[in-house]
Amino acid sequence: MQVLKFGGTSVANSENISKVIGIVRKACLKDQTIVVVSALGGATDMLIDAGRLAAAHDLAYKEKLRQFCVRHHVAVQDLIPAGRQDSLPELVKEKCSELESICEAVFLLRELSPRTQDNIVSYGELLSSMIVSAAFDALLISNRWLDAREIIHTDSTFGFAAPDFDVITALLGDYLAQRPSHLYIIPGFIASDANGVTTTLGRGGSDYSAAIIAAATDATVLEIWTDVSGMMTADPRLVPNAKAIPYISYKEAMELSHFGARVIYPPTIQPVMKKEIPVWIKNTFSPDDYGTLIESSVMENKNTARGISSVGKMAFISLEGSGMVGIPGFSRRLFGALSEEKINVILITQSSSEHSICAAIDEVNAARARNAVDEEFANEILAGKVEPLQLETGLSIIALVGDNMKNHTGISGKMFGALGRNSVNIRAIAQGSSEKNISAVISTADVKKAINVLHEEFFETAFKQVNLFVTGIGNVGSRLMAQLQEQQQYLLDHLRLQLRVVGMCNSRKMVLDEDGISLQNWHEQLAQGTPMDLAEFTAFIEQRKLRNPVFVDVTSSEPVTRCYESLLRKSVAVVACNKIASSSSYENFELLKHLAREYNTSYLFETNVGAGLPIIGTLNDLMRSGDKVNRILAVLSGTLNFVFNNYDGTVSFATIVKRAQDEGYAEPDPRVDLGGTDVMRKILILSREAGYRMEMAEIASTSFLPESCMVGDVASFYREMEKHEDHFLALYRKAGEAGCKLKFVASLENGKASVGLQHISKDHDLFHLYGKDNVVLFYTNRYVQQPLVIKGAGAGADVTASGIFADIIRAARV
Repeated sequence: MQVLKFGGTSVANSENISKVIGIVRKACLKDQTIVVVSALGGATDMLIDAGRLAAAHDLAYKEKLRQFCVRHHVAVQDLIPAGRQDSLPELVKEKCSELESICEAVFLLRELSPRTQDNIVSYGELLSSMIVSAAFDALLISNRWLDAREIIHTDSTFGFAAPDFDVITALLGDYLAQRPSHLYIIPGFIASDANGVTTTLGRGGSDYSAAIIAAATDATVLEIWTDVSGMMTADPRLVPNAKAIPYISYKEAMELSHFGARVIYPPTIQPVMKKEIPVWIKNTFSPDDYGTLIESSVMENKNTARGISSVGKMAFISLEGSGMVGIPGFSRRLFGALSEEKINVILITQSSSEHSICAAIDEVNAARARNAVDEEFANEILAGKVEPLQLETGLSIIALVGDNMKNHTGISGKMFGALGRNSVNIRAIAQGSSEKNISAVISTADVKKAINVLHEEFFETAFKQVNLFVTGIGNVGSRLMAQLQEQQQYLLDHLRLQLRVVGMCNSRKMVLDEDGISLQNWHEQLAQGTPMDLAEFTAFIEQRKLRNPVFVDVTSSEPVTRCYESLLRKSVAVVACNKIASSSSYENFELLKHLAREYNTSYLFETNVGAGLPIIGTLNDLMRSGDKVNRILAVLSGTLNFVFNNYDGTVSFATIVKRAQDEGYAEPDPRVDLGGTDVMRKILILSREAGYRMEMAEIASTSFLPESCMVGDVASFYREMEKHEDHFLALYRKAGEAGCKLKFVASLENGKASVGLQHISKDHDLFHLYGKDNVVLFYTNRYVQQPLVIKGAGAGADVTASGIFADIIRAARV
């Protein structure tokens, strides 16, 4: 004997029922078969709505019933030729009339008892199974329709009745012996109590019906036919990369189904597990797919975990009080009060101090739970020994499940580490002694991110997905996008990193797309984007809760830097080309670095000094390895070095500055470079990274620009420089007469920093510095006579973009 159960989507319409018939035909060639049928997809919901509307004295119940009846009549007409329908249309009509009478009574009485509701919803499975049986008859396939209420007997707990397995086994055995057939069609979900009153086995109970029948007949296999190809490592609606699970143990399947894996109804496993009957979950719409085979012993699982599941709409209750410590009986009374209200406890955790007991329950029971527990502990609450029950809603439980997790060290650390790095706050943790399940209570808003993070950590050895939000798509930002596109496949192949740009903006437009922005045509998407709104842009990052997020600031905007703090608090990594934050007050600089550490994320700003040169990273390595920086000598402005390397008096100083700006070396406002502000920021950042607590105002700065050049806008700046050409020419000639070059030098010595224009002689380390190059000389306890020198291009869109890119990869690999 084999038992095949078909769910609501499998029998939703005549087309699907025809697929079912084809599957059953093949199955019947192998063995005697019992087919258990659910109601047509959505029919049960229609009946529940009809009953509730009738009880509310709302005539809209009649429309629900009309839709229900029409749907079944249509199924008969579409599925069975008119000449072979026999009395089926009349039978459907008769059942619909019975249903209307019951609902009319509910309407008049304005009362819907659980017993009456069970009676109403039973018509879904009764009619669908009758239609399926008639469809086999029309094709001349012999079968016998069996009313499940004749053989599945339960107690009288309406809505969730408990089956009497011994009685069912005896009744079914007698029935099959007295009414032999090669094929039986039975409605799922419904049963009857000792008085013959209709009961139901709970929503999803058709699976349970099939398992009960399989156990009662010692079936060789139970096949659950649904609309997916077996159980998955995670819900594919939340995790696009979820994988099919070909083999799974009974206990693993029970754990996953209990925590929300909707492919199989949780109680289904128990009856077949006792008899060691294999359960095969198959796809009606892809019958050749392997599906999932559930057995007592399964093939070796290369992953430590088997799957991830979640259940939502949870409430978290906490009973706390100093009067609980060392006093026995509090747990018994708490759970006794909940039991009296028939409230199921899904997860329990208690602190070792005995000061509190916490539990997760269904959110719909939250108010009843509070009333029951507060009433039970009324005297203790009045005496101040116990606090009134604390209640928190909007929560979910996520569960990591797998037989291989037992005695496998590091699983919990791996799970909670991954969640922590992605700012998923855990409210409670529970793990059974079997070590097959690690569960955590989290905010429902974090569920999608949490499941994706865990799936990536435990199942996606192929790659790690990183979601980028790039602000400032200008010259450097555009080069960064080009480099991301060029290296996309390389990173996937060699570093197992999948970098996705999901947000981008310039000063005018922004694009936000959770599914990723095309790196091939991002120009068009940005041009057609919505008006730039920084608050909306950052809100998207915080609310979408995508995994492994990185915020990339390629602007020179102060308002953008004000977003860093809130982003870091959400465990969003920040990669900043923008120097404003790191050169702001020391207090703010330290706060950002502290937040990155506290929230397990990154605050990286390598390109703040020297564009793509590894200056800050090298300095960090020196400090971490125990070296001490005593002196720094540097040329840190690619713009100023370019200007003084190219100015010889043949063309005006203003012309050279304009050329530097046109070639992308200078800041949007060149006065930031020429006035020394940019260099001051850079030496400040290096001083801080070298361990000095320093503020911008402490840096000595000697300006070479006439004061009038610093007044007005950029256009007036260029006009003033033209007026003062003699001043610049005099500076150049004076240096030349001394056999020197002009260099704008930054230095740190004895804890004091300064910047200014200097004459550099031929024997000086800074003399041979050409074009837009930067150079930094570190004099340390280890590099005393001969400094550690870092030299190279210190400006330009490509090298700056590559430095940002390198920081993104560092953030991604944390």
